[in-house]
Amino acid sequence: MTKTNAIGWFDIYVNDMERAVAFYENVLEQKLEIMGDPTGETQMMSFPGNMTAYGASGALVKSAHSNPGIGGTMLYFSVEDCSVQQSRVVTAGGKIVRPKFSIGQFGWVTLCQDTEGNMFGLNSMK
Repeated sequence: MTKTNAIGWFDIYVNDMERAVAFYENVLEQKLEIMGDPTGETQMMSFPGNMTAYGASGALVKSAHSNPGIGGTMLYFSVEDCSVQQSRVVTAGGKIVRPKFSIGQFGWVTLCQDTEGNMFGLNSMK
């Protein structure tokens, strides 16, 4: 059996898709893309991704089957320098939970909260 990374995909649950898309597009400076749902039960907007590259891609999801909020799964966006994206969080409508801090040999992290109440991290090597 071939070893793979533990995460193959992620969903970030939202209540207000338009507001959440605007937040993540502003903070990450990446355009999210409409993603069809074969069940017709959810609204999805995907983050840009390459399914053959290292790491996982995912989507913002509005669904009757789950809700956003703090205390669930934590995900970290890989960025060049997390202080850059950190500087955009508040103006995009989010909150800084813990400003950029060192995690030793693993680089730097900023902990944030999005417009939907989800906590997420930014991770960089500088």
